[in-house]
Amino acid sequence: METKTQRGGLQGLIKNGLRSTKLLEWLRPASGVRWDRERLHQLIQSRLDGRKFIVVSNREPFIHRRDKSGVIQCIRPASGMATALHPIMMASGGTWVAHGAGDADREVVDAQDCVMVPPEAPGYKLRRVWVDPELEKGFYYGLSNEGLWPLCHITFTRPEFRPKDWQAYKEANRLFAEAVLEETQGERALVFIQDYHFCLLPRMLREMGGGRIICAQFWHIPWPNREVFRAFPWGEELLDGLLGNDLLGFHIHYHCQNFLDTVDRSLEARVDTDRSEIARRGHLTRVRPFPISIDFEADSLLAQSAEVQAAMERWFQRLPGLRGRKIGASIERLDYSKGIPQRIHGLEHFFEQHPEWIGKLCFVQIAVPSRDHLASYKAEQEAVDEAVDRVNDRFGTPEWQPVCLLKEHHGPVDMMALHRLADFFMVNSLHDGMNLVAKEFVASRGDERGVLILSHFTGASRELSQAVGVNPYAVEQISAAVSTALTMSPARQQRRMRLMREQVAHQNVYRWAGRLLTAMLRIEHLDDLEEENVPEETFADAA
Repeated sequence: METKTQRGGLQGLIKNGLRSTKLLEWLRPASGVRWDRERLHQLIQSRLDGRKFIVVSNREPFIHRRDKSGVIQCIRPASGMATALHPIMMASGGTWVAHGAGDADREVVDAQDCVMVPPEAPGYKLRRVWVDPELEKGFYYGLSNEGLWPLCHITFTRPEFRPKDWQAYKEANRLFAEAVLEETQGERALVFIQDYHFCLLPRMLREMGGGRIICAQFWHIPWPNREVFRAFPWGEELLDGLLGNDLLGFHIHYHCQNFLDTVDRSLEARVDTDRSEIARRGHLTRVRPFPISIDFEADSLLAQSAEVQAAMERWFQRLPGLRGRKIGASIERLDYSKGIPQRIHGLEHFFEQHPEWIGKLCFVQIAVPSRDHLASYKAEQEAVDEAVDRVNDRFGTPEWQPVCLLKEHHGPVDMMALHRLADFFMVNSLHDGMNLVAKEFVASRGDERGVLILSHFTGASRELSQAVGVNPYAVEQISAAVSTALTMSPARQQRRMRLMREQVAHQNVYRWAGRLLTAMLRIEHLDDLEEENVPEETFADAA
């Protein structure tokens, strides 16, 4: 049974005169404890203690659209971020503030632009912000995805910086700041901001009266080195906005160091690299790595389900050339950061070097169209089509095509079925913050078979060291990795896959969420920690 002291949280511990060791016990559970949905739920229920919990993102976790018959449907878009945050929201009963983009979104909200989700079992509130098409063009497609996205992903795609896009970006951030403050209503709140669309939002919240807010932001993409960032025309304003956060999280330590170095060379601020902290304008921002992950248990169970088993057979019916052959696969958005043309070039080199595999290997490439009205994305689509056509023309026969390109969205059951069928799965991103698809493949392989080919330039490569690593720009390495995967013994596959599955099971999405929430709660009580003479760095790896 929970005691009165436990219910009281940190304040209760201090009031009862308990010493620093008890604070440590409260803030840092034993490292061997396994994080799962229930443990996260317990953390939220016992420690939020009346605080509001608000998530902010551009993409909404649920979208309302009309189907061809005019019936409104509630759709859950494919999003690793939404998948990671959904359990937190269900446990907290908080509010998710996001851009309302569905054609029926306005029809289902109340007078405050809110709707409870998910529809089958409402657990939290979705507050929609309306961004008109012209503003969205500058804020989202312009500054965010033609400016910041290529700036942060080192793919040698030149970013575009237009003053009108920057103005739209600032205006969109202001709209979201107003919505967040309306939701907090001056009460204590934890605000958790997602990604590069809202760099100015943290500072705006402080300047617009969010004094009782603990603000954290998670950056889902890489952070560039300081020389690359210097190209951004409004760098000082953007960095100052981010430093309105109490906590700023990245996937890996390297990105944290890049950010600290960027601020050190760009702003008047005190940067403490040892403590990974930045002081500016009387405010302290802590910069920490929080490697994001997946719900390993849920994905593993789905992979073994009857639905996935049936979907595996449907793949053979849809693509008869797969049956009786080795299968390779990749699944991602059609984005220039994913290295799809380089992958196809590597396969072409493989068939050149290993003609004995002609007719014996099929590679299934799922590439979901994305931002396809932007020039850089149109060019990428053309490059992918050209590469696939060339390989199929060179090596294909009337009965067999080496590459099956599917430019369409597939649901989680179909994608999991393809994971199960693949003898090898390739993730050769040119640059990625983490890449959850690689972890999803590992979670799907309860049979401990299959080989993961993984780019060195993904955050996931730091954790999945048993994958076959490649430089995605080196076609010879991609070719050699495919050869290694196809000839790897079952015993070696099992050893590698077992180690990767143990890693992903331990470092799951609930651990990611638990560490972030613990860090946010700790920040709120810094004064109490100082009174107890407990240095903050003691808790750097809390939870």
